[in-house]
Amino acid sequence: MRLLFLAVLRPHTGNAVTAERVRDHLEAAGHICILKDAFDFESSSEIANLITTENFGAALALHLYRGGRLLQGHGIPFGVIFGGTDLNEDVNQREKNNVMGKILEEARFAVAFTESMKEMAQAQWPHAKGKIYVQSQGITTTPNAAFNWNTFLQHAEINQSADNLHIFLLICGLRQVKDPLYLVDAFSEWHQEEPDVYMVIVGPEVDPVFTREVKAKVKRSAGVRLLGEMPREDLHAAVKNCFAVVNSSVSEGMSAAILEAMDLEVPVLARNIPGNSAVVKHEVTGLLFSDPQEFVQLAKRLVSDPALEREMVANGREYVRRHHSWQAECVTYQRLVRRLEGSWED
Repeated sequence: MRLLFLAVLRPHTGNAVTAERVRDHLEAAGHICILKDAFDFESSSEIANLITTENFGAALALHLYRGGRLLQGHGIPFGVIFGGTDLNEDVNQREKNNVMGKILEEARFAVAFTESMKEMAQAQWPHAKGKIYVQSQGITTTPNAAFNWNTFLQHAEINQSADNLHIFLLICGLRQVKDPLYLVDAFSEWHQEEPDVYMVIVGPEVDPVFTREVKAKVKRSAGVRLLGEMPREDLHAAVKNCFAVVNSSVSEGMSAAILEAMDLEVPVLARNIPGNSAVVKHEVTGLLFSDPQEFVQLAKRLVSDPALEREMVANGREYVRRHHSWQAECVTYQRLVRRLEGSWED
């Protein structure tokens, strides 16, 4: 079957990585899956033309609002995958909420990454109850064996011996929902007390105006550095070498960076929001903080308590192995897409 797959494809962002992985699952089952960036289309009529010229038999959208609304009304069977901001933010705007409810009426299935996302969706749109499935993100990590940690530190202008450093990596695209500046002041104060701790923010420049704000703030903050986006394999290698991975987002669907850190046996400290607390169990698979001061307290504790670090790392690795299997995700999507086969009028 020829499938159109709409997603927001900013390079190296969570949605793009998820979309590429789901596409691989569907192509492994023999489908032809064409991935397109939802932001490349301004109107539904452009999608109608694409469906006709490319002879698509069905479609899939990642992000209920941004992708799903473009698939409405074409008579083509489609499924949707919740992204995160659709359920955490768009849902609070009445017009978008109504549009998303109509999309779910037409969709043959919807996929939520967590049970809590499913419950949120069902509370908003009770008519969709029977068609929402939970499938957590499948995780695979591929660190580059040739990656040089000392070169990474030089690029970050950290000129100290790697042996004594504690590097906290904050991996995110530079946009407000990721809130990369949330911890900067508190971390900078801590660095002035303990010069061997650094926070390195790594990720693409998504929002140009906000990026300027981040760069200006980081420039005047001791102990905080900013690096641009990195190839996925290099990023995984950097995670493997760092002391801990940090997530300070205001909103998350399911953070691949957190799960990849667990898979690579690196501790995680995450802001206590629903998307993060769904995968991080406090003091078991990671640490959850509610404000910058609590982050610093927990980070200090992690630095001084190797036994806690070892225990959480082992638990995190086991959690990912059990609940975020790439193979299980593959089976789910291949099974769900079979619901899109059959005539357009079904």
